[in-house]
Amino acid sequence: MDFEYSEKVKALLARLEAFMDEHVYPNERAYYDFVHDHHNLWQEWPGMAALKEKARAQGLWNLFLPHEYGAFSPGLTNLEYAPLAEMMGRVPWASQAFNCSAPDTGNMEVLAKFGSPEQQERWLKPLLDGAIRSAYVMTEPQVASSDATNLQLSITPDGDDYVINGRKWWISNAMHPQCALFIVMGKTDFDAPRHAQHSQIIVPRDTPGVAVVRNQTVFGSMNSPGGECELRFDNVRVPRENLILGEGRGFEIAQGRLGPGRIHHCMRSIGQAQRALELMARRVDSRVAFGRKLADQSSIRQDVARSFCEIEMARLLTLKAADAMDRYGNKVAKDLIAAIKVVAPQMAQTVADRAIQAHGGMGVSEDTPIAYFFTLNRYIRIADGPDEVHMGQLGKQKIAEYVSANRH
Repeated sequence: MDFEYSEKVKALLARLEAFMDEHVYPNERAYYDFVHDHHNLWQEWPGMAALKEKARAQGLWNLFLPHEYGAFSPGLTNLEYAPLAEMMGRVPWASQAFNCSAPDTGNMEVLAKFGSPEQQERWLKPLLDGAIRSAYVMTEPQVASSDATNLQLSITPDGDDYVINGRKWWISNAMHPQCALFIVMGKTDFDAPRHAQHSQIIVPRDTPGVAVVRNQTVFGSMNSPGGECELRFDNVRVPRENLILGEGRGFEIAQGRLGPGRIHHCMRSIGQAQRALELMARRVDSRVAFGRKLADQSSIRQDVARSFCEIEMARLLTLKAADAMDRYGNKVAKDLIAAIKVVAPQMAQTVADRAIQAHGGMGVSEDTPIAYFFTLNRYIRIADGPDEVHMGQLGKQKIAEYVSANRH
């Protein structure tokens, strides 16, 4: 067991950190001010294209895509990508500059792993180039979508086409001006066995019959330019060749997509927690109350120490899960993926909460990114499956494993 990053990763990490220092942190306020100005709703921050060009020129591009995807990948393992994603996560919008942002990363993995050559040519290549963006369309308003077998949107074969009808909501990135395609999950056979009813299909964003019912806020924010929204599919017609992999393969695709997506969230959450801790340490070292530095208060030191311990534990679990994915595949590593998806966002939320408290009134303001880290990680505890679902499945798996082992 080697706890040192490889020389390749160290070199990439140094270049990435230099890029963040030179191009990302200095633009953090400009980005925030632009996307929170209601006059700029659903518009991309003007500086993003230039950042993408710079990142690509420096070879800091599509770093997320695992090595098993061959020509599409820069050759990194999940384990090698983890510290890079953590560094990007320190500024939540930074991942887009490196073409490593959700939901595009998951959609690119779906198309790289399951897409036909035609689908890869039409959709994957522009996504890999950063020329377009995408959304993943799964959750529905009428049913508890934490149980994906509940999904009711219909994908009905009709001649050379499929016709799609239904409602979806909480669709991230659907409002982005560059969003060109949706990957939509729904039912192609309502009478098939429970896990063979669903399929996934590509729907171009501008297809007739796709309508935005409403924009949805998260903790009061529109999250422009990508946003979240409720969509209606009203007799949306797409060609049969847009179906991914085949009818009834929806759950297989979803599991292939969500494993990496979940751990990527965790990697970024650790970056946010680490930055919150660093900001907290600097804050308490610079403030005096009741004649003493905050940093000299025992309770403050305990908060810093606990935060350090919790971040280190979550980081190690993330690396272990990433290594298991590389060695044994996502299916075998599902227990560790579930564990870190429960642990990392909760940890980051807790660390951010302590950092908010240490900053006092400033902590809940826009003067630091900490309040956003708190709300973002609270949201991540629901995204890609709520904590309760992961814990329920993990507990079931571990009970069966330990019972079958029958050790003394």
